Amino acid sequence: MIRLLFIGDVVGRSGRAAVLEQVPVLRARWGLDFVIVNGENAAGGFGLTESLFEEFLSVGVDAVTLGNHAFDQREALVFIERQPRLIRPVNFPPGTPGRGATVVVNAKGTRLLVINVMGRIFMDALDDPFAAVKRELDACPVGGKCDATVIDFHAEASSEKWAFGHFVDGKASLMVGTHTHTPSADHRILAGGTGYISDVGMTGDYDSVIGMEKDEPLRRFTLRIPSGRFEPALGPATLCAVAAEIDPEGRTNAIAPVRIGGLLEPAEPVFWT
Repeated sequence: MIRLLFIGDVVGRSGRAAVLEQVPVLRARWGLDFVIVNGENAAGGFGLTESLFEEFLSVGVDAVTLGNHAFDQREALVFIERQPRLIRPVNFPPGTPGRGATVVVNAKGTRLLVINVMGRIFMDALDDPFAAVKRELDACPVGGKCDATVIDFHAEASSEKWAFGHFVDGKASLMVGTHTHTPSADHRILAGGTGYISDVGMTGDYDSVIGMEKDEPLRRFTLRIPSGRFEPALGPATLCAVAAEIDPEGRTNAIAPVRIGGLLEPAEPVFWT
């Protein structure tokens, strides 16, 4: 069995602290084979720097996915080329730096295909996410060039996420939705054996507006006048994740939400504890 933990959108210093503290503990406690993190908001809420990416790797993160803020830190345009475990959306236009999929191999020799893709409803107009992911799955099928596949579908609309889950059902081991920073309660195993959740939620301070200090978003909503930058909230973070156990055929046989610390109700996978 493959034990996998996917940690949702890490926002700012508070979210980073939760990841750096909890990942080594959870790897040891649950015997995790892989830990994947969405880090597109890790650098002050906007993008990711190389030093922060390397901090994640140093505590046991196996790969980091991105999203619409992938290149908010301009240095990412350069360092993403030399970091094979940093994944930006696969449906960015041809010629975009970096890669949209990679195979991570752990100490046991288990091969995990990680794909990052962005939706198109209420998002930037990128290439077709369905066709882009199909190409990656066809090129690296479970049982062939990899033992399991996890897809980070970074999207706004739950309808698009549900449709995408059914599209990859039976072809991917796990599809995790990211981007809305709000954990959904619809984790389940689809008919073909693919684990699914519409949104894993963020890892950050929930006494906020999707991870940002409240004053500026409230001012913009009520007065329609921006008066400053969005700044990440710095209170204690809730680490939000999804835990999945994947069988030797690449199918999910157990899935559960994880919530540790901060303001949200705690949750842990009973099948591991």
